[in-house]
Amino acid sequence: MDDLVRVAGAIRELPPESTQQAVGYPSLFLLVTLGALVPIVPTGAIVSSAAVVAFHQSSPLALFFVFLVAAIAAFLGDVALYWLGQRGVRSRNGSRWLATLRGRVTPERLAQAQARLDTHQVSVLVLSRLVPAGRIPVMLACLLSEMPLRRFARGDMAACLAWAATYQLIGILGGSLFPEPWQGVVAAVGLTVLISVLPALWRRVRGSSGRVAGHSGSEHP
Repeated sequence: MDDLVRVAGAIRELPPESTQQAVGYPSLFLLVTLGALVPIVPTGAIVSSAAVVAFHQSSPLALFFVFLVAAIAAFLGDVALYWLGQRGVRSRNGSRWLATLRGRVTPERLAQAQARLDTHQVSVLVLSRLVPAGRIPVMLACLLSEMPLRRFARGDMAACLAWAATYQLIGILGGSLFPEPWQGVVAAVGLTVLISVLPALWRRVRGSSGRVAGHSGSEHP
């Protein structure tokens, strides 16, 4: 909640539109690229917030530039991370990047990603970008299956375009519902945070239900 309040305060003090564009697009590019390399930066919320601000600008191309910058940055970040992961796969001692990817994926989720990748490669890559916390398991599955970088890049390009469009639509929705940009930003950030949290909550509920069912079965042979 404190983060949302700080975002609202920052948006209230927005500089003139020309300054926003000069600073905003490079910042958007750097943040999304960094978020692709270090999967702790909330890139979806960043893109949605940028889309809200662009929606309230007078330039008709502002939204297009947000979409283009976000998609290119996500793609370059993904390709760089995949290349770094490939170096770890080929090295006898592995690499810090590959170890980080492995540490963020449970064996169960990796097995699921590998099974889906065997049958639907491109569609799995696209969905991995749209499903919260779905990108890293699929990328690790691609690395372990030794998918060539060029083939990964082809599928990831479509994934990044779909991802940028989805989170931009969230921002446009937030911008259209409220008269002030800061209100739309708060709404868009809240929605993206909710979207990112729901899958983890669902998996936790399913896991708890499975443990309860197993415990009940053991009590009644």
